[in-house]
Amino acid sequence: MEKISIDYTHGGSVAKIVLKDGKGNVLDYLMMEEIQAVFDQFGQNSDLKLITFEGAGKHFSFGASVEEHQKEFAATMLRGFHRLFLSLRELAIPTLAKISGQCLGGGLELALMCNQMFADKTAKLGQPEITLGVFPPPASILLPEKIGLSRAEDLLLSGRIIDAEEGKTFGLLNQVFEDKAALEAGAEAWIEQYILPKSAGSLRFAVRAARIKFNHVLGNFLPQLESLYVNQLMNTADANEGIAAFLEKRKPVWANA
Repeated sequence: MEKISIDYTHGGSVAKIVLKDGKGNVLDYLMMEEIQAVFDQFGQNSDLKLITFEGAGKHFSFGASVEEHQKEFAATMLRGFHRLFLSLRELAIPTLAKISGQCLGGGLELALMCNQMFADKTAKLGQPEITLGVFPPPASILLPEKIGLSRAEDLLLSGRIIDAEEGKTFGLLNQVFEDKAALEAGAEAWIEQYILPKSAGSLRFAVRAARIKFNHVLGNFLPQLESLYVNQLMNTADANEGIAAFLEKRKPVWANA
């Protein structure tokens, strides 16, 4: 695998996925395919009690590839990305995101899908898609479910980036640690106390039960938002202008259409 690494720890009961593309751990189609292949393997593994996600280096993930948001690629990219969320829903294995540095766009959406979100004080969280003239389909569903509509709309409509302290206040982060080493130690202690002593099978039932509404909402509305994005948004002038302006490193010139 080129874009991720997978390591099994704690006697094979924890799967550690590291996003690594050499810089910002951008979730491009190749990385999504590699993650999906690992998820497909997890479906045959009854011993897994936890999946953890983290980014190599200083950042969790800058987000999904902006190049692949262009009109000709958007449908394929979104289909592959959304398949990851639906696969995690079906697996029902507990998940933990360990966040350092930037965790933006599709990177935050992947973290939002996790049952637990731990971060250190370098974490920067946000859904800046609106600044590119587009919107994030998974986050538009996941954020209101996790932190309430008012706070979700704050992030989704402003596109602003928040720090770990505000993320904790929002209820977005479960725990915040001083630095990456403390984050790793804290996550390890949490795993040993709360995950390892439990039945892998029972944990999956508990995830399904806790997420019965969450999963219903995700399954019903994600296809609608994917269609809204691909069939309507990407036929507007401003969505295409926003993506083009970002790639050309200039300010967008909105047509308001």
